[in-house]
Amino acid sequence: MGHGHSHRAAGDIDDQVQVGGPARTSLMVGLGLAAVATVVGLVVWWPSGDASDVESAQFAAEGVTFPTGEVREVGEPCPVQEAPPEGCGLVSVEVDDRRVDVQVPPEVFAAGLSPGDPVELQKVPGEGGAPTYSYFATDRDGTLLWLVLLFLVVVLAIARWRGLFALVGLTFGAAVVWWFLLPALLEGSSGVGVALTGASAIMFVVLYMTHGLSLRTSTALAGTLVGVAITGVLGVVAVADARLTGISDDAGGLLRAYGNGLDFPSLLGCALVIAGLGVLNDVTITQASAVWELRAASPGASRLEVYAGAMRIGRDHIASTIYTIVFAYVGTALLVLMLLSIYDRSIVDLRSTEQLAEEIVRTLVTSIGLVLAVPVTTALGVLIASPSRVTTPPGTPLSRDPA
Repeated sequence: MGHGHSHRAAGDIDDQVQVGGPARTSLMVGLGLAAVATVVGLVVWWPSGDASDVESAQFAAEGVTFPTGEVREVGEPCPVQEAPPEGCGLVSVEVDDRRVDVQVPPEVFAAGLSPGDPVELQKVPGEGGAPTYSYFATDRDGTLLWLVLLFLVVVLAIARWRGLFALVGLTFGAAVVWWFLLPALLEGSSGVGVALTGASAIMFVVLYMTHGLSLRTSTALAGTLVGVAITGVLGVVAVADARLTGISDDAGGLLRAYGNGLDFPSLLGCALVIAGLGVLNDVTITQASAVWELRAASPGASRLEVYAGAMRIGRDHIASTIYTIVFAYVGTALLVLMLLSIYDRSIVDLRSTEQLAEEIVRTLVTSIGLVLAVPVTTALGVLIASPSRVTTPPGTPLSRDPA
């Protein structure tokens, strides 16, 4: 995958960097062992489909269907904090060649429900009579479809082949989560073990597919795997030390009702690993590329000089990525934070509650794994991208901007 050619005036960056033989061998042996461990984990924890610690849950009673209808007329919404007057909150929907009036929650009205909107109703068959209908959800397939198409067009138009490969890698990652990770967790397998195996499998495929087969990509992969391992180990320690239950919302409580045998703290450890996977991959590939670019620009520079230059880039990336992690949490937990802010106790006083402490641990654990992956990846890259025998002329500055 790597090349030992000396610096050339033109060509791909991977061909312009001289590679050290022993370091390359060590890297490939390490990745080979990680690949073997991943395969073993897949075999050991692959869901059998025969046994599960979670009872099968039926979404609706037998005979209940969910037809889609079209809103024809919208009535007056019911007030949220007052006794609702009779007849408010009704929407007339045409479904199954008939018109029915269904009660709709006030928040649905507030979202702008209007005539012509498709809605999904719950149809319960009547005993010897007409079926009854109730509001279930607003049909949002149209919006989701144009957003997906716009996303695909934007990615392919700007990133081109790299974007296409990234989309294929994303599809593979989703398949690993759906067909391996989730069923394995439902069968009671080790949460962190399954997370490390699934994350490793995803990264092996995604990184090489998106960024190509090269020692630069291999270096980023090695740094990513180290960061994933740090996140997993630290997550287990932090969850146990904080005595977190892993159940902080209604979804966790509902899942516990169906699966008493599940280890929810272990599931939280799994969530910590998966949560930091994407951003971890981002910083490691950036650091590996920074090392290669700096080495190509200054083939005679010492390893220490290249390391210092790449870490200057890495520190900027760390700062911006930490902002990304924190504000991503704020965005997803905005309603929870708003609720906490109106209590007669400050958020600082509520920091040890399950809901808030879990997110603090999630943010700090993933951030620590992310930050430590930067110097690790940089060091690996510096060891592999060795100095050229041609020395850099005296007084030649090392490029600070590999772009």
